[in-house]
Amino acid sequence: MSTTATAKAPAPGPQGPGAVSPIDRYFRVTERGSTFAREIRGGFATFFAMAYIIVLNPIILGSAKDMYGHQLDGGQLVTATVLSAAFSTLLMGVIGNVPIALAAGLGVNTVVALQLAPNMSWPDAMGMVFLAGIVVMLLVATGLRERVMNAVPVSLRKGIAIGIGFFIMLIGLVDSGFVSRIPDAAHTTVPLQLGADGHLNGWPVLVFVLGTLLTLALIVRKVPGAILISIVVMTIVAMVINAVADIPSWGLTTPEWPGNPVSSPDFGLLGEMSLFGGFSKVGVLTGVLFVFTVLLSCFFDAMGTILGVGDEAKLMDTDGNFPGINKVLLVDGLAVASGGATSSSATTCFVESTAGVGEGARTGLASLVTGALFSVALFLTPLATMVPSQAATPALLAVGFLILAGSVKDIDWSDYTVAIPAFLAMVMMPFTYSITNGIGIGFIAFTVLRLAAGRAREVPAAMYAVSAVFVFYYAMPALGLT
Repeated sequence: MSTTATAKAPAPGPQGPGAVSPIDRYFRVTERGSTFAREIRGGFATFFAMAYIIVLNPIILGSAKDMYGHQLDGGQLVTATVLSAAFSTLLMGVIGNVPIALAAGLGVNTVVALQLAPNMSWPDAMGMVFLAGIVVMLLVATGLRERVMNAVPVSLRKGIAIGIGFFIMLIGLVDSGFVSRIPDAAHTTVPLQLGADGHLNGWPVLVFVLGTLLTLALIVRKVPGAILISIVVMTIVAMVINAVADIPSWGLTTPEWPGNPVSSPDFGLLGEMSLFGGFSKVGVLTGVLFVFTVLLSCFFDAMGTILGVGDEAKLMDTDGNFPGINKVLLVDGLAVASGGATSSSATTCFVESTAGVGEGARTGLASLVTGALFSVALFLTPLATMVPSQAATPALLAVGFLILAGSVKDIDWSDYTVAIPAFLAMVMMPFTYSITNGIGIGFIAFTVLRLAAGRAREVPAAMYAVSAVFVFYYAMPALGLT
C-alpha cells in the first residue's frame, strides 16, 4: 500500500480539502464555518449597505462653517471619508479578523459640524477628534474602556443613542428644506416651520419626500442596500427634473452628470489638524467636554455594534464573551483618530456590517473585501459630489428610525430614576441642537434622581465626577468664566 493511500486526508470543511491555505488559516475561515465565497459575498453586501456614507458625510460636514466662516471642500471630503473608511476597515480585517466595517459615524459628524467647528477652526475641530481617538486607545490599553462603559446604565446609553437618532433626523429635515427656521423678524416664539414659508413648495422638496417614501418602503420590504438604492434612484430623478425644469437652487449640490465620472482623489485635507488649537479658542474645560462628547458619541455606539455583530456572527464563546475583543477595540480607537487625521470626522463601526454577516461572513476576510471596494471608490469622487442633499438626506430619517427601533425597547421605563434621564437626553439633543447638552442633562438628572430616591450607592463614582463637571460647565456663564 502506498504512502499516499495511507496518509490521512484533510477534513473536508465547508471548502473541502483545499480549506487549509495560508489565507484560510490566518482568517480561520473554515474554523468559523465559512467559505471564501461567503466572505466575498458578505464584503460586497456590507459595502453596498453602508456606501451611502460616502455621500452623506460630505453633505453634513460641507454644509457647516467654522468660526472664521470657512467651509470644507466637497470633493476633498469625499476623498477623506472614503480614505478613512478604507484604511479602518482593512485594518479591522487584518488585525481584528471580524466582519465589521467602519466609516465616518452619523451623529459624531454632527457634533463636529455643529458644535466644534462653529467655535474654532476646522483643523482645531479635527484635532479634538484625533485626541478622542487617542483617549479611546488609552482606555483599551489600560482595560478601562469596558469599565467606563459599564458605569453608564444601559437605559441611559440607549437614551443617548435615541437622542442622536432624533438629532440626525432633524438635520435631515432641515438640510432638505422640508423644515426651515422662522426668522427672528417674524416675531414668533415658534422656531421652525414646514418648508420655507409654512408650505411645501418646489421640486427639490418633492425629491426629498419621494426619496423618504422610497427609502422607508424598501426598508419595510427588507431590500438589501435599501438606503443606497434610494439615493441612486432619487439622484437620477433629480437629474431629470433639473434638466427639464427651472430650479432656482438645489442648495449645496446641483444634480448634473460630471464630464468625467472618474478622477484622481484629492488628499488636500489629509493631516489638516491642530491637536490643541481648539483649547485656546474655547478654554480647557469646554475643550475637554467637547472631546468627551466626541468620545461618548462613538464610544457606546461602537461597543454595541461590535457586540451585536459578534453575536450575530456567532463569534461569542460559551460565556457570552467576545474572544479577542481588545484587538477590535484598539482598531476602533485607531479609526476614531484616523477620522481626525483625514478631516472626515470620527470613524466608527457600522451596524450595516450585519448585512455581510447575513450573507455568511464570519471573518476579517469580508472586511478586506469591503475595504478594497472603498479603495476603488476613491477614484469616483465626481459621482459622489453630484448627489443633492434632497436625495441623500432621507437616509438620515431612516437611520434615525432604525436607531430608535433598536434602542427604545431596552430602556427600563418602570425605573423613573433612569427612564427620566434617558428621556431628557433623547429630547434635549434635537431641542437644543446639541448632543453635548443631551448627554450633560441626562447625566446630571440620573445622579440627582438616584440621590433623591435614596440610591446613592447605585451611582458609579465616574458618574458623580462627570455630572459635577457638567454642572460646572453650565454654571460657567453665571460665574463669569466664559
